Amino acid sequence: MHLKYLITGGSGFIGTALVKSLIDKYKSTVVNIDKLTYAANELAFKDYANNDKYIFYQTDICDVEEISNILTIEEPDKIIHLAAESHVDRSIKSSSDFIQTNIIGTYNLLEVSKKYFEGLEGKKKKLFTFHHVSTDEVFGDLEIEDPGFNELTSYNPSSPYSASKASSDHLVRAWSRTYGLPIYITNCSNNYGPRQNQEKLIPTIINKLLNKKNIPIYGSGKQIRDWLYVYDHAEAIIKVSNSGFIGHTFNIGGNAERTNLEVVKAIWDVLKNDLNHPCTDGRYFEDIIEHVTDRPGHDLRYAIDPAKILNKLSWKPSETFESGFKKTIEWYINNS
Repeated sequence: MHLKYLITGGSGFIGTALVKSLIDKYKSTVVNIDKLTYAANELAFKDYANNDKYIFYQTDICDVEEISNILTIEEPDKIIHLAAESHVDRSIKSSSDFIQTNIIGTYNLLEVSKKYFEGLEGKKKKLFTFHHVSTDEVFGDLEIEDPGFNELTSYNPSSPYSASKASSDHLVRAWSRTYGLPIYITNCSNNYGPRQNQEKLIPTIINKLLNKKNIPIYGSGKQIRDWLYVYDHAEAIIKVSNSGFIGHTFNIGGNAERTNLEVVKAIWDVLKNDLNHPCTDGRYFEDIIEHVTDRPGHDLRYAIDPAKILNKLSWKPSETFESGFKKTIEWYINNS
């Protein structure tokens, strides 16, 4: 079945992978709504300029009138909402953009989507869903011995970013319960892969190593994250959006828990041993790490229990930690 998706934040890191997967693999039509902030990749779709399956609007999700007009014009079958401010450090320094985009923007989008859904009829109405893409950070953090987050884990956000995402999750559930909006929510672990903004941990490490600079590590570097290759995440989103499990939440993880120090070491090992890259010449791993003052309220560990999405949708990551990292590093070398 040919579907038309409306994606918010489609020029962001995860959004780019999702849009490309929907068009290239599933032959779907995609309407990409993106404000094009600093985190967007304006060049990601340069090869899609003449592709009639790709439609772009440079629009802020807080612009209710414009979003409503786009829905009326484009008549999407499904909405997948990714547009968000997502960098924890930025949220600590200045939280206002996170409140505006992640909470108010989601509220506006829900209101417009509700009105659009109520006006649909027949097959079009049965097909429509609103998929909200969120984060595992809404659950707070874990001790080393704790089991991973599951779909029933209580919310306990630590940063302004995660609090704003938790708020938006609650809004989506409320619009489902109160107004009958057919929704999905997915909470993912840390994503990595090609085209990620350089403010994030993995591209920061890669670029600093390629330029023979030392790596700043918060505190001890023993904070643990579960790493998920971005195209695996895109595949999971598509599966959930077409699953029929209306109202359900799915946690999406990469089965790849690593400390921040282990992530740096893994990148170093690929550059040195697999790729024999000259940036490692004459340098030793022990000398490239610089421990810096830890971030306020820094969560110790995130981990996902992916049992539900595995059992109900037969989804699991196709990339291992090692294979995904090698692809990512090679992309940054070739696109410096």
